[in-house]
Amino acid sequence: MEKTIAAIGDGVIRIEFAGDVSPEMNQQVQYTCRLIQERSIFGVIELVPGYQTITLYYEPIKIRFEELVGKLENLLGKEQDQESIQEKTRLLHIPVCYGGEHGSDLTDVAKRHHMTEDEVVKRHQQPEYLVYLLGFLPGFPYLGGLDSAIATPRLQEPRAKTPAGSVGIADAQTGIYPLSSPGGWNIIGNTPIPLFDAEKKEDAFLFQPGDRVKFYEISEADYSQLTLSNKWEEVIADE
Repeated sequence: MEKTIAAIGDGVIRIEFAGDVSPEMNQQVQYTCRLIQERSIFGVIELVPGYQTITLYYEPIKIRFEELVGKLENLLGKEQDQESIQEKTRLLHIPVCYGGEHGSDLTDVAKRHHMTEDEVVKRHQQPEYLVYLLGFLPGFPYLGGLDSAIATPRLQEPRAKTPAGSVGIADAQTGIYPLSSPGGWNIIGNTPIPLFDAEKKEDAFLFQPGDRVKFYEISEADYSQLTLSNKWEEVIADE
């Protein structure tokens, strides 16, 4: 896959892949991140994967730009077969209590698309989503694969506070707020599953780019029970 490597600031390089946003593009981005991480290039601080890009932060005092680009070109210039790019990924099943106080915009989303609320919920649960990237808030997953029939523009006026766990729709994406925050996504439900643990030094985020996600509906009673029990790890089955 064609790619370009360029400086975008002092100590920052962007690797950009040519092509449209797709699951195959995401696989290439994740595979390239793994290749660079496995090489442990001296001076590289962090890799941030995007839809079609990888932003690489490094310390110029430890490695010169030209030297780093040379290492990257040598590493990434080799042809990769599709089988090596594909990696087995996790499938996480996320419980959601839809509508009511947990999904303040579900009624408006349903009206906009001339559907019942139940139909919106059904269409939201049906796909297997792909975590393209994390951003906006710590651990916020941008999920691709939403049914186009319920794609809904962001709110014209963002709300001042969106509760943690809120499941929302913005244009052709769905996502989950890991923390309480202002936001403009259309909120259709809420999950009691914590997405971010600031106390953890490792594995602080529930999701990682490349994960697959399925939503399933739970009742208000189940929501309350899960919130109180803290046994959410038993609910999320992954494979």
